[in-house]
Amino acid sequence: MLYELFRAPAFDIPGSGLMGYITFRTGMAFALSLLIALIAGRKIINALQLRQVGEIVRDLGLEGQMSKKGTPTMGGVIIILSILVPCLLLGNLGNVYMILMLIATVWMGTIGFLDDYRKLKYHNKEGLKGKYKITGQVGLGLIVGVTMWLSPAIVMSENQEVVRQDSASIEVIHQGTVEKTPQTTIPFVKNNNFNYEWLSSWLSDKEAAKTAGWLVFVFVTILVVTAVSNGANLTDGLDGLAAGTSAIIGLALAIMAYLGGNVIYSSYLNIMYIPGSSELVVYAGAFMGALVGFLWYNAYPAQVFMGDTGSLTLGGILAVFAILIRKELLIPVLCLTFFLEDLSVILQVGYFKLTKRKYGQGRRIFKMTPLHHHFQKAGDTSIKALLNFPKNPIPEPKIVTRFWIVALLLATITFITLKVR
Repeated sequence: MLYELFRAPAFDIPGSGLMGYITFRTGMAFALSLLIALIAGRKIINALQLRQVGEIVRDLGLEGQMSKKGTPTMGGVIIILSILVPCLLLGNLGNVYMILMLIATVWMGTIGFLDDYRKLKYHNKEGLKGKYKITGQVGLGLIVGVTMWLSPAIVMSENQEVVRQDSASIEVIHQGTVEKTPQTTIPFVKNNNFNYEWLSSWLSDKEAAKTAGWLVFVFVTILVVTAVSNGANLTDGLDGLAAGTSAIIGLALAIMAYLGGNVIYSSYLNIMYIPGSSELVVYAGAFMGALVGFLWYNAYPAQVFMGDTGSLTLGGILAVFAILIRKELLIPVLCLTFFLEDLSVILQVGYFKLTKRKYGQGRRIFKMTPLHHHFQKAGDTSIKALLNFPKNPIPEPKIVTRFWIVALLLATITFITLKVR
């Protein structure tokens, strides 16, 4: 709204030209989001306490776990509110990338809210049935994937290397015309581009091959949204863990969006240029501001939990953001902490069922899952876990800080993979 107002020719407001700069609006979005989270967050926490919207905690034998009982949950509302308001005020609402991010935020926030609401209403940890969560995640993936397929505003320009005739030097340029193609970024490969149409190149009909390539892209979009959203949901188990990790991933994606949305930087760095995608940096500013503000109340010992309202939303946001800037195939490295949380649960359940059929008694790989609880639980030989270390439980703040450090390392490695080719 403010963006459109200040950019309107009828209003010659001093300093209005600053609204044309992505960096200015990003900084403003970050500051405004942070202030909203700090100010509105306190009021929302008080409202949740007044309505006795407290976390339901099962005794799993973890140190300090039962002290969390009754802590207000559904704090993800703080994050969502702190993202939406700055984006609506400072974002270009005519930009398709911004529109898709706002849809993703509201869409996943609604699913998470319904999940938390059912948990509180029926006083159990079940919440929304898994099939409904998956349906919602698949639905968002379809919306994003099909929109990227059909929208004429979503295009890209492939980077190319050209050898100068008068010397042996190499210059990186972009094609003069933009393309409507399902290309994405992959590491370790020259020019870093991969076209999903290559997977269907065996089809004799070129139009059919192109359609098949986009269908593969839509399928990958659904898979990424579902996996990252569930991974973030499982990661939300310790004070500040999901929020801090998501902020680090968000910062990395924001840098990629800024570079890929600028024709000069993308040429210099020899990466894909995506016209209009730089508007996502404004969204990223609001996203990081919201998480930093939320951490004010969510850092150990937490005064509020984000609940599924927050965790499912964070995962959906990061997944859609990565897809829009054509970096979804970098997610396995950048969001490895989320995937390890996912994988630990899958391996634990599978191994337990397998050993129960074989030995009559189920055994474990980890002391407890998701993975962060493995480090929180004391070693016990009676558990019969393959990985029974460390023997002594690690304090919760130390686990969270170490996960943040790992997330920083993974973000750095993600950038390195784009230069090692």
